[in-house]
Amino acid sequence: MLDWSFGRRQLWKIKIFLRNRKIMLLIGLTLTVIVIHEHLGVGKFWTPTQQDLNEQFYSTRRVLEEAEFTATAEYSYASVDMTKIWVGEDEHEEKPDPNKPYSLGPKISNWDEQRAAWLGENPIFPNFVGPNKPRVLLVTGSSPKPCKNQVGDHYLLKSIKNKIDYCRVHGIEVFYNFALFDAEMTGFWAKLPLIRKLLLSHPEVEFFWWMDSDAMFTDMAFEVPWERYEDHNFVLHGWNHEVYENKNWVGLNTGSFLLRNCQWSLDILDVWATMGPKGKIREEAGQLLTKELKDRPVFEADDQSAMVYILATQREMWGNKVYLESAYYLHGYWGILVDKYEEMIETYHPGLGDHRWPLVTHFVGCKPCEKFGDFPMERCFKQMDRAFNFGDNQILQLYGFTHKTLASRRVKRTRNETSNPLRVKDELGLLHPAFKVRKLSSS
Repeated sequence: MLDWSFGRRQLWKIKIFLRNRKIMLLIGLTLTVIVIHEHLGVGKFWTPTQQDLNEQFYSTRRVLEEAEFTATAEYSYASVDMTKIWVGEDEHEEKPDPNKPYSLGPKISNWDEQRAAWLGENPIFPNFVGPNKPRVLLVTGSSPKPCKNQVGDHYLLKSIKNKIDYCRVHGIEVFYNFALFDAEMTGFWAKLPLIRKLLLSHPEVEFFWWMDSDAMFTDMAFEVPWERYEDHNFVLHGWNHEVYENKNWVGLNTGSFLLRNCQWSLDILDVWATMGPKGKIREEAGQLLTKELKDRPVFEADDQSAMVYILATQREMWGNKVYLESAYYLHGYWGILVDKYEEMIETYHPGLGDHRWPLVTHFVGCKPCEKFGDFPMERCFKQMDRAFNFGDNQILQLYGFTHKTLASRRVKRTRNETSNPLRVKDELGLLHPAFKVRKLSSS
């Protein structure tokens, strides 16, 4: 009843006020008892000694300290024992049989037929929401545990807010994952069992868009040219000559890619996953990749190097359905972009998606959720703020605001209020995303 009448925050303030009043009353009663006892109990003309005064002082201070602890402990996060909240953290994990070949799941060979039948039976869930406009699910995620540094979770929150903004504008659904679906596929590889599970659970989705948690959209107006991939199932940022001819381990990037929901995708996921199980398999695969790929350092197998190796050595099997995109930045390396944002603002405009105004800025090597990365954390967080604000300005301007600078959290007004808000011109076409999607679908 009180929650309904006052609201949670107001009720909390009332409780604090009443608790403080109880504390003051308790202190007053304590002092009164001490005075009465000493003056009336000992005698009318009693004079307190220094020891008596000290005892009264420390008694009063103890009451104050205990009251202060009681008032604050209930609302202090530092006092929470997280081991009582995170149940099952130390449970014994079942170890896989080393003699059993690793698999992402039961072998499926007729997924296209199963999916076609399901789509025919469920016409209210079409895999295309319009001509050349597939139903897309953006998939991202982070560790189920808090970040190892104090501010990492804050930047993960900024990153998912950024992705939600882009997806809302372009009619894309979002799946944010906290769970580790397969204990064998950790780190780089955790995305594979997740994507496979989503692919099989969402036959209505035509394309899955994987995006790392350390990547942000920096062109909110750019629409992916879906019609370009009509005959392809896998779209990654990369270059044909670097992958197929040079076998360069950074010839493509797997931090942001598009994967069609089809049998072909299930098959390549099965092949891709063979180097992923942690331990001996991943370590030996890493040695192979370092030996076969150009300029690759020595470390365990990663999903990006594995994909370069698969495409370079099995091009006839997979290459005709893979599109290595370089016309726009499906992945844009932050080191060559972030210092040019002001120049981009002065010279170009959103909607280009390439080096002039990148679709995605990817903070490879920053590792915002870890204690250490490949670059100084201060530099990474500073530039992540700039990238977030660069993208966020394109959203805020719809409502008449912008960040004061790319380094500032504060905003400033860019247009005056009006009595005819629906007549305000939306230069980027972002204000009414449903209409934007329909327009793009019919064009």
